[in-house]
Amino acid sequence: MTMTRWVRVVRLALPLALLFPIAIWIFGGETRLKARTTDTVRAEVRALWVTRASLVSARAIDEMVRAARQHGFNTIFVQVRGRGDAYFSGGVEGRASELAATPAAFDPLADVIQGARAAGLRVHAWINVNLVASAVELPSDRTHILYRHPEWLMVPREIATQLARYEPNNPAYAGAISRWTRAQAGLVEGLYASPIIPASADHVVSIVTDLARRYDLDGVHLDYVRYPNETFDHSRFAIAEFRSDIAATMAAPERYAVDRRAAVDPFAWPDTFPEQWRDFRRARLSQLVRRIRSAVKAARPSAVVSAAVAPDTAEALENKLQNWRAWVEGQLIDIVCPMAYTQDPAVFDAQIAAARQIAGPDAVWAGIGAFRLTPAQTVQHIGAARRAGAAGIALFSYDSVTAPPAAPDYLAAVARSAFGAAASASGGAARQ
Repeated sequence: MTMTRWVRVVRLALPLALLFPIAIWIFGGETRLKARTTDTVRAEVRALWVTRASLVSARAIDEMVRAARQHGFNTIFVQVRGRGDAYFSGGVEGRASELAATPAAFDPLADVIQGARAAGLRVHAWINVNLVASAVELPSDRTHILYRHPEWLMVPREIATQLARYEPNNPAYAGAISRWTRAQAGLVEGLYASPIIPASADHVVSIVTDLARRYDLDGVHLDYVRYPNETFDHSRFAIAEFRSDIAATMAAPERYAVDRRAAVDPFAWPDTFPEQWRDFRRARLSQLVRRIRSAVKAARPSAVVSAAVAPDTAEALENKLQNWRAWVEGQLIDIVCPMAYTQDPAVFDAQIAAARQIAGPDAVWAGIGAFRLTPAQTVQHIGAARRAGAAGIALFSYDSVTAPPAAPDYLAAVARSAFGAAASASGGAARQ
């Protein structure tokens, strides 16, 4: 071969040699992209909130687990702490009164986990963090924290001065909070324990620690991890914590002046420092969330910590004193579940898109208020959540859509339209 011809061959071969790895990268990349897309679809979280009403018998649990699996769900949030009580055995708090007629050996959470594992479902222990009692039907268990630690209860500003006349161990103290709450039934769900009081926060952490250590959980799901509204907690015990926190940074004359006003005005400290008071309450709640996360991860590093939150961050921050944006950014929680329970598709779209923008593509499970929607509307919301890039969806609730007046085939209708062929399978049950 002459030198000239050899050069021509090299000139022709060189571009082909360069194109070969490029082609491999392109087509291989397409294969990898398809694989990732398939994995993403398989990993979609399809969750059901399951209230404690479905945990009162082994039969009810079996029916719930079977329905979740048959209709394509892969995750269940089971409410094991509803109102300062336990739907599991041997816990820090007393056994729920609804379980009084069941055998002592019946452990609802253990039964759920056993059935769910066989069905390929993930189990998250759903706990109501601050909501501890109904004001309409007070707990019958005299060991309940309402009776043992009334000083832990959150107090609205409106009755804080009235309560200053009573010691917490006086039945009139908790009675006044209960009566006020009953009169505000449309605005306040019940009696709340305060995250500001150190012993109250310790109690919640002990519950979570116990659950995470003793049960094979895939996650812990936090609900009612907020204040009822911005007028809480004005108990004298919470204000004393605020004073202790802020006074250390003040000059003695200024501290003395506020203390003098506080002798005649119980709101002197929060009213003198209103912004610091709001920040303090938010910070104490965030500290509790951080401690819960630490407790869960210490016992089960792979467990997911999620929280149901108000979908509007501004409303959550200002009215509920719930700074969930900071929880996400500070990695205090792994997953945020915005409770986008609106019936308006446009509002739902905006709320989920906003949550995803804050939390990123992998940390949002869209909360859908199925109890307010027809199956077709729920399917529409699921589609919107997917378009917004949410990593999963959660329907509230299993109980509301499997009992009248819900359509008798509600879950089946949702499964057919939203999950397709996956409706008869577990929908991708690998742990997260």
